[in-house]
Amino acid sequence: MSSLTPEEKATYEWQMWTQGFGEAGQEKLKDATALVSRVGGLGSVVAYELAAAGIGGLVLAHGGNLKHSDLNRQLLMTHDWLGKPRVESAKRRLLDLNPRLEIHAVAENISEDNAEELVGKADIVFDCAPLFQERYLMNEACVQQKKPLIDCAMYNMEGQVTTIIPGETPCLRCLYPEFPKAWKREFPVFGAASGAAACMGVMEGIKHLSGLGASLKGKLLYYDLQHMTTRKIAVERDPACPVCSHLFA
Repeated sequence: MSSLTPEEKATYEWQMWTQGFGEAGQEKLKDATALVSRVGGLGSVVAYELAAAGIGGLVLAHGGNLKHSDLNRQLLMTHDWLGKPRVESAKRRLLDLNPRLEIHAVAENISEDNAEELVGKADIVFDCAPLFQERYLMNEACVQQKKPLIDCAMYNMEGQVTTIIPGETPCLRCLYPEFPKAWKREFPVFGAASGAAACMGVMEGIKHLSGLGASLKGKLLYYDLQHMTTRKIAVERDPACPVCSHLFA
């Protein structure tokens, strides 16, 4: 376990005052690397909060260049970066915040060609992709490699978060057995609704890595910001799941 430098102790002292976390929890966070799929409305905030909290490494996967429509919610992007690769904007902003970070920036979205390799570089995975093709691929790679997956999603003013631990909990395919054919790449959303899911997802990740508190294992937290309501829903494993059922055989 890596020891903390005096600078790190000064930077993270407020969160280390949290009961049950302390210096030992901070050292576990420092030793960890997280994969964040897409650094858009969700992933920008996930990556930023992980960097601010002192994660040791980040693997960022996001293809494409910055557009005007990204700027209202992708908080690692800036106007002067329009037309340039989004993942490079994310990397420079995160290093401005935390120069101690080790960042592996990949200008590609999750695909069949890279999912296994990118998941293999991380201790924990944050699913922030809008497309189910990518989410399924990450889920499969996480189940194969037995890596924890924090799944965050939102639509309009609603969102949800769950923690998937292969061999302990249902996987994403248990929750969504079939690809939702009506799901579209573009949809209504506020940046703050994305950020809410992101921040809760980050806390789930920090808790898992450090052993702090109770997680959302086997549960899905749903929120509706229009009516300011929340629900915690138990999720069940599909015994015939084509992805994770073999872990329970």
